[in-house]
Amino acid sequence: MAKKWRQRIKNWLTKQLDLPEDVMMDFPRITMVGQIHIYIENHKGLLAFSDNEIRIMLSQGQLLVKGKGFVIRTILPEELLLEGKIDQVTFINE
Repeated sequence: MAKKWRQRIKNWLTKQLDLPEDVMMDFPRITMVGQIHIYIENHKGLLAFSDNEIRIMLSQGQLLVKGKGFVIRTILPEELLLEGKIDQVTFINE
């Protein structure tokens, strides 16, 4: 129940103060450059990685990216830069 109240307060603050939702609501920010780069901010960790698939934990589920020739160029506690040929990006809700 406390979690619902926190969520409502965050929603209200975001609207009242005109703050970016991704920052206040713990949403991921995903930026793609064509099919060759994907930059993911505000993730919760790397679950699986291979040269053709990566699975990333988000605050509200998971992100699955499929393609070919994946290389992680940057990985920080809340940021990840992936290079390769991206064929599919899928959100998996839990």
